[in-house]
Amino acid sequence: MNEWSDGGVYESFIGRWSRLVAAEFVDWLQQPAALRWLDVGCGTGVLTNTILRAADPATVLGVDPSAGFVEYAQQAVQDRRASFDVRSAAELPDGPFDVVVAGLVLNFIPERVEALRRMREIGSTVAVYVWDYAEGMQLLRYFFDTMLELRPQDAHHDEGSRFGFCTAEGLEGLFREAGFGDVRTREIVVPTVFTSFDDYWKPFLGGTGVAPAYLRSLDPADQDAMREGVRERLPIEADGSIRLTARAWAAIG
Repeated sequence: MNEWSDGGVYESFIGRWSRLVAAEFVDWLQQPAALRWLDVGCGTGVLTNTILRAADPATVLGVDPSAGFVEYAQQAVQDRRASFDVRSAAELPDGPFDVVVAGLVLNFIPERVEALRRMREIGSTVAVYVWDYAEGMQLLRYFFDTMLELRPQDAHHDEGSRFGFCTAEGLEGLFREAGFGDVRTREIVVPTVFTSFDDYWKPFLGGTGVAPAYLRSLDPADQDAMREGVRERLPIEADGSIRLTARAWAAIG
């Protein structure tokens, strides 16, 4: 399975938490109604659906390079104002658009500055958000910290070190390099509460996402060691629940 292919599996892993961030993000943007939006890297349609519900747009076009995600979004988002297309960030339509957004995708675009420049060309307002992989995305941090302890030879898989720009300063720097003058940033912190360790761990077994794909690449004994190592690190409460938080950084230009 590709790292980013199964929309349903992604929803159980990260989608349910990204939905909370999307709501705060769209509210922060404070855009008027009846605008034309472009959702770059729309994934399963979480941000598109939030825009439809909270921003009263004229239209929203969601694009994503994963045909599986686009198919999931087309089924999940039932609104005549929304449409979806299989496109990468290097193949964005000409527009023009009033608002171009990218949720939890900028770190997966190889040519980030070029992508932001293109978004600036076709959009009046450009805004993005990314997870704080190095510190604030706790459900992933426990996983990768365990990996670094048990398998330091695999440190290059750690999203915290791979995506060091996922901070307020990092996003502002990318935006300014792409030609934006007025750039604002903010943090968005949401709760990620799991009813049990199984509720936390099961999504890692799906293969969709960087951490699940890495876990699947290990042999069964190493997978078991990762599971027990993570279990020992997590703050599991007396009732078995696990109460974490996830922080994202957002920028608008």
